[in-house]
Amino acid sequence: MASAKESENASSSPSSPKNVYKDPDDGRQRFLLELEFVQCLANPTYIHYLAQNRYFEDEAFIGYLKYLQYWQRPEYIKFIMYPHCLYFLELLQNANFRNAMAHPANKELAHRQQFFFWKNYRNNRLKFILPKPPPEPVSAPAPAPPPPAALPPQPSMPANTIAMTTAPPAPASAVSPMPYGFTSGSSIAKNDMRNSGIDRRKRKHERS
Repeated sequence: MASAKESENASSSPSSPKNVYKDPDDGRQRFLLELEFVQCLANPTYIHYLAQNRYFEDEAFIGYLKYLQYWQRPEYIKFIMYPHCLYFLELLQNANFRNAMAHPANKELAHRQQFFFWKNYRNNRLKFILPKPPPEPVSAPAPAPPPPAALPPQPSMPANTIAMTTAPPAPASAVSPMPYGFTSGSSIAKNDMRNSGIDRRKRKHERS
């Protein structure tokens, strides 16, 4: 009898609900709605809109943001197309960030930093992906060249031999540009105008 009463009391207690809500499509619709909302958090303008409309002052909404952290798990993160949403979702767990995003200047700052990340993401990623070139080996200093060998002493030569070897050859006799038909060294005297004038005066004097 006691066991029958205990079973009746347990069945009537509120801790064991009879009707449990089940999604009609096995949670597909809820999955898509939460995925869409989480990815909207990648936009700083949307976060600014939520802060302006005081959504962050609702404790139920803060609990909902904490519940959405399951999207960081590996089995769910593969469906995320905008990974910045997970970064902002982590920041929204902080009350200071939620209050700061209500100011337009902070919204513009977050949007500007996000743009710079997109602009330089490829170059920054390649720094860690591409292999770094190996360091160049330090070459040893080149050895100093050996001193030049001393030349053996040359044998001394006599002075006349040196003079004969160093004297320039005698130049060949130049040919006269106006040949007179006489060979070089001829004894025939050439006609001199001064001598012919003297002979003419002598002959004239002898005739008179």
